[in-house]
Amino acid sequence: MKNIYYNLRLRLQEIASDNRGVAAVEVILILVVLIALVIIFKDQAIALVNKIWSTIRDNAGIVTG
Repeated sequence: MKNIYYNLRLRLQEIASDNRGVAAVEVILILVVLIALVIIFKDQAIALVNKIWSTIRDNAGIVTG
């Protein structure tokens, strides 16, 4: 019976120290956060891009002469 508990404890230690999937979980969490930020700030980002493009378009004549 002691041997079973010893083997179980060793296996649990192996599982606890195994970090092979940590990188995948980190990447997934980063993607989730980025997607959430895009959804939250979508309107502001579109407005900013439109303003930048209109400024470039309006001032293009100054650069080209």
